[in-house]
Amino acid sequence: MVFLLFFVAVVVTVYVAMKISAYADVLSEKTALGGLLIGTLFLAGATSLPEVTTSVSAVMINSPDIAVGNVLGSNLFNLLILASLDLFFRKERALACASRDHRYTVSLGFVLSMLVVLAMTLDLPYTLLGVGLDSLFLCTVYVSGMLLITKFSRHDNTLRHESTRPAVSAQEEVAVALDKEAARQDVPPQDTQALENKNISVQRAWLGFAVSAVLILVFGSLLTVTGDKIAVITGLGASFVGSFLIAASTSLPEAITAYAAFKLRNYNLAIGSILGSNLFNILILVGTDVIYRPGPLLSNVDTVHLLTAAFAGVLSLIVLYSLVRKNENSTVRYVIPSTLIIMVYFITSYLIFTGQ
Repeated sequence: MVFLLFFVAVVVTVYVAMKISAYADVLSEKTALGGLLIGTLFLAGATSLPEVTTSVSAVMINSPDIAVGNVLGSNLFNLLILASLDLFFRKERALACASRDHRYTVSLGFVLSMLVVLAMTLDLPYTLLGVGLDSLFLCTVYVSGMLLITKFSRHDNTLRHESTRPAVSAQEEVAVALDKEAARQDVPPQDTQALENKNISVQRAWLGFAVSAVLILVFGSLLTVTGDKIAVITGLGASFVGSFLIAASTSLPEAITAYAAFKLRNYNLAIGSILGSNLFNILILVGTDVIYRPGPLLSNVDTVHLLTAAFAGVLSLIVLYSLVRKNENSTVRYVIPSTLIIMVYFITSYLIFTGQ
């Protein structure tokens, strides 16, 4: 029965994630925020809701390893998702043509991952109102970083808009005319979906986005409970199950929304949602620490999580390289970073499993 419930939760999550991705695509196209900010702030937060319910539920049943492993494992799995999509859509050169502003997001993700490693290594016992000082510092860095990302992104967008608008205005008019003509003819599936999304109003998109987020929250809770029971039934350790089984399950919204955004060729939305989710997940650690009463959360978990956090940081650097490197004409050379990410992910999985 528990496996059936787990399967139902997965199926519903996949469907809702497809819907929320469509609404996010509408918002990125019809609002001034754009794909990067919609993905990094709103879509990332919504698709990370299962991680919230998972980690909170885990500490409520006194399983801090599940809570921390879920968050850090999700970050690692999210980068696997991005690398896999980049390989699958390798002809599109998504990481090469994406906004360079994503380098701010992935850099902040690297810094936060390294701070988690440092906190676990130092094993600080100090708290403020029952919350670990390391968690409070993580929160400060997260908030400061997000404010800077928003500021830099808007500044860069303004500069690009001012420098390119006169030169492309005529081309844009031609492109609009071609789009209208394509709408009356046979078009590829992803273009058909894009045309359907254009008929959705901003108000309807916000409403649909909110409803979808609530559904993700509800079925994320179901994933939590059933995943914990599966950990007991299978006999696998809490650290491994938290880092990979539950993390992979709660990362389903990120996987589906990113895939849908890739199909719509909205690469900034896809990449922003993945990297933004990794940032939001670190913030979940802070909220979980507030609820966890026995002491600082990061000081009360298995040291195996050091591997997960450290490798998440390493993979973030590889993604950063993919975003800032020069355009690569060779497909073989282009896919090397993403292939390396996938290899490192499975090596990490093996190391954590054998470390039980």
